This record gives sequence, structure tokens and C-alpha cells, in this order.
Amino acid sequence: MQVKRFFAADMRQAMKLVRDELGADAAIIGNRRVAGGVELTAALDYQPPAAASKPNPALEAELRKTQARIAQARAELDTPARAAASPRKDRQLYGAEPAKRPTLAEAMAAPDAPATPAPAAVSQQSLDAMRFELNGLRELLEVQLGSIAWNQMQSQRPKQAGLWRRLQRMGVPADLGRQLLERVASIADPKQAWRMLLAHLARAIRTPDEDLLEQGGVIALVGPAGMGKTTTLAKLAARYVLKYGAHNLALVSMDSFRLGAQEQIKTLGRILNVPVILVDPGQSLLQAMAPLARKRLVLIDTAGLPASDPALRMQLEALAAQSLNVKNYLVLAATSQSQVLKAAWHAYRSCGLAGCVLTKLDEAGSLGEAMSLVIAQRLPVAYLADGPRIPDDLQVARAHQLVSRAVSLQVPEEPCEDTMAGMFAGLYQQPARHAG
Repeated sequence: MQVKRFFAADMRQAMKLVRDELGADAAIIGNRRVAGGVELTAALDYQPPAAASKPNPALEAELRKTQARIAQARAELDTPARAAASPRKDRQLYGAEPAKRPTLAEAMAAPDAPATPAPAAVSQQSLDAMRFELNGLRELLEVQLGSIAWNQMQSQRPKQAGLWRRLQRMGVPADLGRQLLERVASIADPKQAWRMLLAHLARAIRTPDEDLLEQGGVIALVGPAGMGKTTTLAKLAARYVLKYGAHNLALVSMDSFRLGAQEQIKTLGRILNVPVILVDPGQSLLQAMAPLARKRLVLIDTAGLPASDPALRMQLEALAAQSLNVKNYLVLAATSQSQVLKAAWHAYRSCGLAGCVLTKLDEAGSLGEAMSLVIAQRLPVAYLADGPRIPDDLQVARAHQLVSRAVSLQVPEEPCEDTMAGMFAGLYQQPARHAG
């Protein structure tokens, strides 16, 4: 029997090292948290006490029950008093041997020994160690469950497995992929199932019925720095001037934080021959926009501030004022990672988002992450920006065109088995939702 230890930053990387070094038949016989990551002990040709069976639904059900018990134990650990009241349960979870206590006979043999009072509560250090251990067990279970689920998918439903791979090549997250595949599970032909899956995906993406420029009103572009707000505003303004003329348009800049931001807007105003209003921090947005009451369209450029900046809260409160009736659109770069997109939505949703604009499509490697966000948050996509040219590289969003663009960007290589197993492992952390 070959036994080896592996060190990695997290459980999934450690499992990948085990598979690469010892193969898929290796058995995990131990795991623990160490400084900088986790340590796995794996063995090849390991003979368990009982005959090991192949992955089956019963095993998966047992693993799920174990995961549920671990989650319940984590909840109990959140209350130190409850954790202290059940030392036996903690000892069973971690296999740690507590200090040996004297038996009844030993206690009677030494009556003069002073009684040691039980600790009032488990120390914070012990609780942290328990939480680390539970996290390691949870991650290990997720990796194992993901590998089991993916292997069963390939053996029992190979056509569904093929669709999973195609969605992964598009960058579609696991939770959205599961929702889409549930809708085409009854279609036997893979080509027909793929066409229907893309149709469901397009139907789940909301888009406005008409161009926002035709509706008019006050439109503000919000979002983190670097998403393309100012460039998108320039494209919208130039597009409006070319179609309707400059006399009914005005520009407003609330970005006094970025160097040269207001100069950019003033230069754009001179080129298009439209008025520009600069709003300083602390100045009333309502009063600053009073001279623009008769303008058919007012475009507002905002500052891309960190979520923790108090100035961002003041800016969003001003934009959310009912007296202004501002339609706020979140500008999101399709090149951003999924967590960046989610963080942007959480930071700016308080102003009341009417929709979003997806930018930098020409630089994106995939569109699955952006589509997942707009579907999950029911955020209408107003425009698609796919280049730097003003105003040419801006189109009114159409759901089927966005999906077609996502298909054209899918990577040519098939995802590896570890990637697919890791994606299935993520499904055990997420509640099921429905697309569309």
C-alpha cells in the first residue's frame, strides 16, 4: 500500500493533486487544516475494513446525510454555551481524545483530591479549530459528491453530460446550467435539446421593448470604476444627437473624484454642442438639474466608488430620490469575474436599478457569468457595447443576439474531468432556482 501526504491551499486543489499523483482509485484516509491550507493523507491500494462498493445512490444519500449532520453541528457551534453542553458530540465529530477522567473507583480511592470544576465554556481557540475541521470535512464531502454525481451523469445519461460540457465551454455557472437542463430533460435528440436549451436561455434574459433614447427622461449610468460608464454615456449622447439633434439633450457629471473625469464630459459637451452641468460633492442634485427641466433627455455620469466609501451612499441616495425620477442603469463589463459582477449589483442595487448595460463584449472570453447575473437578478439588459467607436459600437440589446454571441465565444477545448467534477461539487452549495 502506497501512502502519501499532499498539501494545498484548499480541499479542491488538494484533491486534484491526489488524482494527478495517485490516480482516481486513491483513497483519502485523513485530512486536517495546516498553516496556509490543508493536508490530505491518501493511499493507493488501500483496503478498508469492509468491502468497498462502487458509487451508488445509497452511498450518495449517506454522504448527503453526513453533510447535513455537519451543517447542524456547525450551527450548534455558533453558540459557545451549547457547544460546551455537548462535549461528547464534539469528541465524536473530531475523533480528538480529551484528557482522561478518573473512574468512580479511582475517585473513591482518592477522596482528598480536589474536584476540578468543568469549564464554563469552550475556549474561542477550540471553537475556531472545530470550525476549521468542519470546513475541511464539508469541502471534502463536496468534492467527493461532485465526482460521484459527474461519474453517474456520464454513465447513466451521456447525452445530458454532453450538454453539460457545452454549457461549461460557454462559461455558464452550474446553478443556471442545472435549471436549463431540467427544462430539456425529456428531449431525446441532443441537437434538438441544445436548440431548445438556448431558446430557454434567451427567453430568460429580459430586454426593454424600445430604445431608452426614444423614451427620454433622466438616465444615470452607475457602476464600479473601469466598467465603461463615461464611454457608454458618450455613445448614448452621440447617438441621440445624430437622431434627434442637440437642443433637447443635456449632460450631468457627478464624478469629481476621478482625475479628468469632468473635463472629459465638458469636452464631449463642446463637441456635441450640448450643455454640461457639473455637480460637486455635497451639492444638491435636484437644484443643480433645475435648469434642465425642459430637456427631453438628461444623461448623468456618476463616480465609480468603492462599496465602503460613504460618498457612494450619498450618491445613490441622491439618485434614488423620487422627485428626480431617475432611471438608473448599472454598467457591467463582460470581462469581469462572476464575483465582481455580483459585488457590483449588491453595491448599487439600493438606488433602484431599472436595468443594465453590458460593455466590453469584444474583449470578453465568455458571457456565461454576465448572463447568469442578469437572469438571477431579473435585470433587463438595455444595451450591448462591443468596441471603442462612438457611437457605432453600441446596440440595443436583443436576447437571442446575446445568446448567439455567447455561443460564438465558447472555448474550443473540452473541459477536463476535474473541472466538471468541481462544477458538480458547487451544486451542493446552491439552492435550486428556475430560469425564466
